[in-house]
Amino acid sequence: MSPFNQTTDNHQNFILTGIPGMPEKDFWMALPLCLLYSTTFLGNVIILVVIKVDRSLHEPMYYFLAMLAATDLSLSLSSMPTMISVHWFNWRSVTFDACITQMFFIHTFGGVESGVLVAMAFDRFVAIRFPLRYATILTHGIIGKIGATVLLRSVGAVLPVPFLIKRLPFCHSNILSHAYCLHQDAMRLACADTRVNSIYGLLAVIFIIVLDVLILLISYFLILQAVLGIASREERLKALNTCFSHVCAVLLFYVPLIGMTLIHRFGKHLSPIVHMLLANVYLLLPPVLNPVVYSVRTKQIRQRIVRVFCGGRIGP
Repeated sequence: MSPFNQTTDNHQNFILTGIPGMPEKDFWMALPLCLLYSTTFLGNVIILVVIKVDRSLHEPMYYFLAMLAATDLSLSLSSMPTMISVHWFNWRSVTFDACITQMFFIHTFGGVESGVLVAMAFDRFVAIRFPLRYATILTHGIIGKIGATVLLRSVGAVLPVPFLIKRLPFCHSNILSHAYCLHQDAMRLACADTRVNSIYGLLAVIFIIVLDVLILLISYFLILQAVLGIASREERLKALNTCFSHVCAVLLFYVPLIGMTLIHRFGKHLSPIVHMLLANVYLLLPPVLNPVVYSVRTKQIRQRIVRVFCGGRIGP
């Protein structure tokens, strides 16, 4: 029997997990989840709408911010259906194909977010190092190409994952560790050699996450060099202040991601609740807090949002 036939014959569904060991508490998890998803949707949509309708925000920095908001929204929506169904309705069963589809989108948009953060670091470097040529370097065409490259890179890296999972036989447990599907979580349930999946997953992480972290470190080293070359102390502080929101977004994304990866590799002895909490923080926290950080720290965004809610004219 082929691996494909074993997979579909033995396990047509996966069982998702809510709060490990405390299924009776799942309903109480649903209320904050709905609040988080509502906040995520509202915050990121507001950012997108304000940037779209206000012509004074049609600049490279805000185009990249719009990319980040769209990615956060997509990443959040990728996990929402199963998260809500598990915690609110106690619907834990998900079909094999639906699980693979969700897996693809979660990993793809995670990679896109990492790439967008790198693009935003490049934007800050150009703005600080070449302020007079900023608009001529980051033209609409260049920004579009950067966005397309980030998306295509992530799709290309994640595209083999569904096929690698599809070929595996699942003839033991079909209970996943989270309320959504991840490649590494499904892979551990296979009753066959998963070295190909593990090696490819490691290569994909190196190609996207590790490479992006290195580029971010180099970018901020160059940014600091450029800032130190500015004569005026006030101008140096002003230049660093424009990077603060981006640094917060980087930390919000990479710290939970690195923590989740380390715990998955080396923390198998830890409580399942720790795994569940960190995985949920990785998926839920950045999309919720990024709009808040940029709204509070970016004067132009904050002013435009206030004008929208006050019914005033949006303008410079």
